[in-house]
Amino acid sequence: MKQVFFLFCVIFFYTTSTLAQKNNLDIKSQAALVFNAQNAHVIYDKNADKVMPIASITKLMTAMVTLDARLSPNEKITITNADVDKLKHSSSRLPVGSSYPRHELLRLALMSSENRAAAALARTYPGGTKAFVDAMNQKAKKIGMANSRFVDSTGLNSNNVATARDLAKLVSSSNSYSAIREFSTTSQHSVSPGNKRGHLQYVNSNSLVRNQGWDIGVSKTGYLSEAGRCLVMQAKISGQPVVIVLLNSWGKNTRIGDANRVKKWIESNQGRRQV
Repeated sequence: MKQVFFLFCVIFFYTTSTLAQKNNLDIKSQAALVFNAQNAHVIYDKNADKVMPIASITKLMTAMVTLDARLSPNEKITITNADVDKLKHSSSRLPVGSSYPRHELLRLALMSSENRAAAALARTYPGGTKAFVDAMNQKAKKIGMANSRFVDSTGLNSNNVATARDLAKLVSSSNSYSAIREFSTTSQHSVSPGNKRGHLQYVNSNSLVRNQGWDIGVSKTGYLSEAGRCLVMQAKISGQPVVIVLLNSWGKNTRIGDANRVKKWIESNQGRRQV
């Protein structure tokens, strides 16, 4: 009886101690998940199973479906009126009528969240946009994203939804694509629309890729009024591959602040069992 009581006390102490440690990680985002990809350990979670709009985090799935199709990366794709955002009326610097290699559109969609680029990738998929969206949902099912749904390739539609736990699977899967690792972490890039306007200069929508204190393998930001500001990453922290998912951060810099808090927290607790 004393042994059982002692065991209960040990479990209770470890559990409450772990919770106390996690409570010291003050994440402002409405939902979050921090996952060690090496040992499959969930370091931190907050509303991780709540289904939420994911905005342009969608483009990681867009990239995987595009790459899975093994289409020519050098094929020129022309931006058309069909690629113009008629739902949210978001702006784009890619003029209708301009043409770019498929790999350039993929890079812009990932690093700078270019919506016309993502729309054009879906439109030029074999079978068109509908077939592309079907492939997105099939891919989600295949990698275990059980509570996710995709309706477009850009993330402009708030019916693109997932949980933070599902998005950790999305990030982990996308990390196996070298093109996604390269394109999503490109700090800046320029393309030519093929007219007298000269080159268009783009920068990564995640400022952390330009921070030397971070070693980021995969990165994607997202924003919609319905989704708030979102950020997902795969990064090495204290030598460990860590997936970070942050959803619905309302402050302009909150998602960046949350990511930095996660990094600092892991580094300060690296020797402890729960990290």
